[in-house]
Amino acid sequence: MSMKYHHIGIPTDAERLDEQYLEEYKMYVSGFETSPFGVEWMRFEPDSPLPEIVKTVPHVAFEVDDLEAAIAGYEILIEPNSPSEGVRVAFILHDGAPIEFLEFE
Repeated sequence: MSMKYHHIGIPTDAERLDEQYLEEYKMYVSGFETSPFGVEWMRFEPDSPLPEIVKTVPHVAFEVDDLEAAIAGYEILIEPNSPSEGVRVAFILHDGAPIEFLEFE
């Protein structure tokens, strides 16, 4: 399985001008498209259904070619899902840290 750095996601309470709203997760994301370093800011509504650790602890994300292989044997925080067309994602917990994997079509 190949794996390469994709982004770091940082929770924030600050509103940002370029936020995009993800209704299913009740969260806003911003910054990734314009960051040369892959920094994504995440702001959550109080009733966001995502795990508390994802809403409060920064995560690192990796692009993988086999999502199921990447998460096998780990505690799953967020089951595989497709937040946008052409991409599948899942979160695991590794040594107390949330880790995201992305698989692109």
